[in-house]
Amino acid sequence: MKWLSVLLLAGLTAACGGGSGTGDSASTPAAGAAPEAAKAPEPPAEREVTIPQGTTLRLDLATSLATDTSKLEDPVRATLRQAVVIDGTTVIPAGTELQGSVTGVERSGRVKGRAKISYRFTKLSLDGESYSVKTAAIGHEAEATKKQDAAKIGIGAGAGAVLGGILGGGDGAAKGAAIGGAAGTGTVLATRGKEVKLAPGANVATTLTAPLVVRVKA
Repeated sequence: MKWLSVLLLAGLTAACGGGSGTGDSASTPAAGAAPEAAKAPEPPAEREVTIPQGTTLRLDLATSLATDTSKLEDPVRATLRQAVVIDGTTVIPAGTELQGSVTGVERSGRVKGRAKISYRFTKLSLDGESYSVKTAAIGHEAEATKKQDAAKIGIGAGAGAVLGGILGGGDGAAKGAAIGGAAGTGTVLATRGKEVKLAPGANVATTLTAPLVVRVKA
């Protein structure tokens, strides 16, 4: 009986140990299980920066303009020649594009009036985003031609006086001068003054007339 009791106790102990082993194996991850998916990188943080009113934007024209060919509302493009820096941070880099349109154009007159053209930028493209901007109009006016007009009239009068003097003496010279002067005046009236012409790459500048808020990487 004593040996039978020992054998029964040993069997119970083995049975309890086997159950414990089964529990441990159940808690162990199965071989070949997929690892936890890697977390996607977070997008870079951004912050808003306000560019104050009155900031100067120095630009290079990318569109040709001329008072004898440009029309109202024709598109105008330019690129920033000098970066805009706020508190040591470049908020608008050089090369940034601005878009706008012609707001006024006037050809030179035959009698009076100089050629004029004006335009304004209203949009800025930065890092794939488009910002509305308010800027001062940029205007250009042709040079006056009064001295050239006076020279044309004077040349006409002088030539007429020479011819009149040859043909009719003193009185002929006076009459010739008057006729020549009238001819010179007619040439001036028939000829337009200088036009304003701006080629791509021309240096221009404007200023912000209202603050501009842009997003930059933190």
